[in-house]
Amino acid sequence: MSETSQRPRRFIDLANPTRFVALADRLVPWMAALSALLLAIGLYLSFAAPEDYQQGSTVRIMYIHVPFAWLAMMCYSLMALSALGTLVWRHPLADVALKSAAPIGAVFTALALATGSIWGKPMWGTWWVWDARLTSVFVLFLMYLGILALTRAIDDPARSARAAAVITLVGFINIPIIKFSVDWWNTLHQPASVFRIDGPTIDPSMLWPLMVMALGFTVLFLTLHVVAMRTEIGRRRVVAMRQVEARRADRARR
Repeated sequence: MSETSQRPRRFIDLANPTRFVALADRLVPWMAALSALLLAIGLYLSFAAPEDYQQGSTVRIMYIHVPFAWLAMMCYSLMALSALGTLVWRHPLADVALKSAAPIGAVFTALALATGSIWGKPMWGTWWVWDARLTSVFVLFLMYLGILALTRAIDDPARSARAAAVITLVGFINIPIIKFSVDWWNTLHQPASVFRIDGPTIDPSMLWPLMVMALGFTVLFLTLHVVAMRTEIGRRRVVAMRQVEARRADRARR
């Protein structure tokens, strides 16, 4: 079998929960070590970076706030892709990926809101303003909580998977609103300064620590997501085993 034909086969193999768990067992320690290393380097670079001429040392909050905000949106985008996997491709692990990512995304969104408020107090003179960017991120947090509540309110796995997938896809419209809110409306939040057509506007001495921290938190998110998926697969196996035992006990009583 050629290398080209083997690649799709390897991807299909990951749809098997048992093989996914085996792969996760091998990867998680390495991913955790890599995230810890990157975050340690990023923290060192963040404290070694110069202070901002306007914000002073307060600018260091940026090195955790911005990655939190990026990951809040990236996590929901991954959930939307997983929702397509559930509704369109019927991938066996799509619903597992969606439901495992939701609590992690909610935590990252809450941290983005909290660190943004801490950053905004000395910069804007207030902890919170109902401008477009902050409000849309708060709506994202509520959407995460809504999806978590929905998946726990429906006992039937198939109905729960479909409902979560549909709600996730409907809510995805908020992601471009968050991204472009500072361009579409007049807000207190600063416009994009890293991913721009004309290049980043941040000095390299601050850009590099930010990118290392973002990479470290991204690897951390992936590690947590894989661990959560592995745990969810185990939980579903336990539920399935208990259901089988309950049916056997019911037949025995008859």
